[in-house]
Amino acid sequence: MSLSRGELPRWVDYGLIPLLNLAAAFLVAGLVVIAVGENPLEAVELMLFGAFGYGEGVGFTLYYATNFIFTGLAVAVAFHAGLFNIGGEGQAYVAGLGVIIVCLALDQFMPWYITAPLALIAGCAVGGLWAFVPGYLQATRGSHIVITTIMFNFIAAALMTYMLVNVFRQPGAMAPESRTLEEGGRIPRLDWLFDWFGANLGGAQLNISFFLALIMSFLVWVLIWRTRLGYRLRTLGQNPTAAVYAGMRPPRLIMIAMALSGALAGMMAINEIMGVHGRLILEFAGGAGFVGIAVALMGRAHPIGIVLAALLFGALYQGGAELAFSMPSITRDMIIAIQGLVILFAGALEGLFRPAIVAFFNAQYDRRRAREAAQASSAPAGE
Repeated sequence: MSLSRGELPRWVDYGLIPLLNLAAAFLVAGLVVIAVGENPLEAVELMLFGAFGYGEGVGFTLYYATNFIFTGLAVAVAFHAGLFNIGGEGQAYVAGLGVIIVCLALDQFMPWYITAPLALIAGCAVGGLWAFVPGYLQATRGSHIVITTIMFNFIAAALMTYMLVNVFRQPGAMAPESRTLEEGGRIPRLDWLFDWFGANLGGAQLNISFFLALIMSFLVWVLIWRTRLGYRLRTLGQNPTAAVYAGMRPPRLIMIAMALSGALAGMMAINEIMGVHGRLILEFAGGAGFVGIAVALMGRAHPIGIVLAALLFGALYQGGAELAFSMPSITRDMIIAIQGLVILFAGALEGLFRPAIVAFFNAQYDRRRAREAAQASSAPAGE
């Protein structure tokens, strides 16, 4: 299919530009590494080995990526409807209430394969409801979705602290956390999968929620690009006036989009509570909701791009820990700065290379049109 002037091929928009932004981020990060007296190539080698060089490192990379896929998908669904949901952190956090209530009720009587689906439904319901309220406020009262979702993150933090201290904490215990779940409230790790490849998962808590994240990536793709609801959400996001003219109801679509977004973020609680900690603890979300924003931006709000971007950030988290351990001069704060550079170039500076690339393809388009016009003018009359 021929492209019009100013339009970029998909492989450029979804592949080349993100790679250039990533390369620029690592170039600046390399200068930071040089400034502290270390070899940037050696630092990259250590990061790659820490993330993918052995079984436990791969396990931790995929564990982090699982959380980022869920929160990235949550941001993407809202983004396609023209909404900027930055409340994934709070939505995932509060969803832990739904998950832990089901687990505490059933873990001593039911096997995990019965507890997990019910806990998943409860987590999605609580996360979806937590996101639905800001969606309702925007749809019916005009409240800005960015402001309300930010504030709901703080409300979620206060609510969870209260619940852990006053409701779920065991009598006589000092730590604000629930009791440890029995086997019926824990989902299996993926040791068996790593054994197939002759690798050792070690202490990494990678579990079957990784497969759930991949399944949800596919289902989100189906929702956004293969269903009537997805078409309506994309229409609302691209041209709200056209959506109204076509008979769509933007308030209803806004609330649906936010509820779906919160439900996706809430799925992260399954990974953390049933797969890793085995109990409800403070701050189990660990900032994954905010990383999901960068993952969605870098992945162009497409499930495939989100999975790849989540793997990148998972590698940065795990490889960065290995790097900080092997190169003491590169502190954990510097690793966070490197992650911030990736977010900066993937988000705020996303258009850094775009004007030059668009100009290049426009020049190619103009030359092709001029060549076609010259061939048409030189053709014999009547041909």
